[in-house]
Amino acid sequence: MMRKNNLYTLLLILSITLYHARAQSEALTSSPYSLYGLGVINQTSIGKFNGLGYSGIGTKSVYDLNNLNPATYALISQNSFLYDIGVTGEINNYSNKTTSENKSIVNFSNLAFGFRIAENFGGGISLVPYSDVGYSILGVNTNIEGSTQTFESNITGIGGLSDIRLNLGYAFNDRFRIGMNASFLFGNIEENESFTYIATTFESTEKTNYNGARIGFGMQWDILDNITVGATAQLPMSLNGQLKRSVIKNLYGSEINVEDEKTDNVADFKLPLELGFGLSLKPIEQITLSADYKKNFWSNTNQTENIGTYTDQDIYAFGLEYVKNPSGHKYNQRIRYRLGYNYDNGYLNIANKKVEGYNITAGIGIPTSRGTHSMINLSYSYGSKGILQNVLVKENYHLISLNLSLEDLWFVKRKVN
Repeated sequence: MMRKNNLYTLLLILSITLYHARAQSEALTSSPYSLYGLGVINQTSIGKFNGLGYSGIGTKSVYDLNNLNPATYALISQNSFLYDIGVTGEINNYSNKTTSENKSIVNFSNLAFGFRIAENFGGGISLVPYSDVGYSILGVNTNIEGSTQTFESNITGIGGLSDIRLNLGYAFNDRFRIGMNASFLFGNIEENESFTYIATTFESTEKTNYNGARIGFGMQWDILDNITVGATAQLPMSLNGQLKRSVIKNLYGSEINVEDEKTDNVADFKLPLELGFGLSLKPIEQITLSADYKKNFWSNTNQTENIGTYTDQDIYAFGLEYVKNPSGHKYNQRIRYRLGYNYDNGYLNIANKKVEGYNITAGIGIPTSRGTHSMINLSYSYGSKGILQNVLVKENYHLISLNLSLEDLWFVKRKVN
């Protein structure tokens, strides 16, 4: 008989509400680097992996949803139904050679669930932000054509893309498993430019909608009982773009449509081939070490920005988890402690400088009961991106992630004494 749990239903409703709030938010990020391309591409993960430097391609995950490698879905236990619901809070500091600024924001981070489909076969669905946009450029001076006069404009951008993904994993035996994922990316980026000249105000709005499908693959192999290797691949694809533009003029308080909303096709945005390799090792029963390497071939997309170009990206991630006794009778023996480090050499080259960054992470996994493997995962990350040179901005940030990683047991017959 399936056990009904009203708490999980409420959490599911809450997560959908949080995602809707994200979609309606006026600023999903405040990073100045979200000005380029599709915005700031999300590098965070799901559940415990946020505390492990976002590593986990080679990590076996029986009771944790692992969005880094679809092959791990083959390990979901019979009768287990896994949920993961997450939110993040971020505090940012931006500085250039003359000024600095602080901003903070709270965001939906993920909704995911997974379950056993058949023997050795598991699956699940996840919804995560793929990219976030939220920038402001104030006081841009532009010359009036044919004149020495100038006008000052303000430019803002909001929006981002979401990734809804189907994950499937199959185990050939106890040591080798493969996986596949199918993603649908969708969302929009809106840019608004406004300026005033004498008694006339102009406001131009451009909203670009993107959508497209993508396929990926994964595998894991337990070389030994305490050593697992993994690999992933995300195939290149093109996102279809459609632009809607409108221009409004306000003259002495009277609004005039200079250009009604007009729809145009825009150039597709290309996503690169992405390859990943991971290793996990348990030197002793209490400790798990993980290490990942990812290579994203952005230069093969042959795309450029106004002041930069896309270049191949390398990401290195490392994690350590300690638990004294995962099945211990004492509560403090089952608490999990995590550390991690992530280095990203960047995919955007501006003024001959790559926008690189790093993260130092720490996390804790707090079990909720002995009857299931449900856990509250809390993680903290300190990160930095960019440099104080030329037109670049240095961005330092503190990121706190809260994930409710829950297990429900389905189709379990109650025992009656």
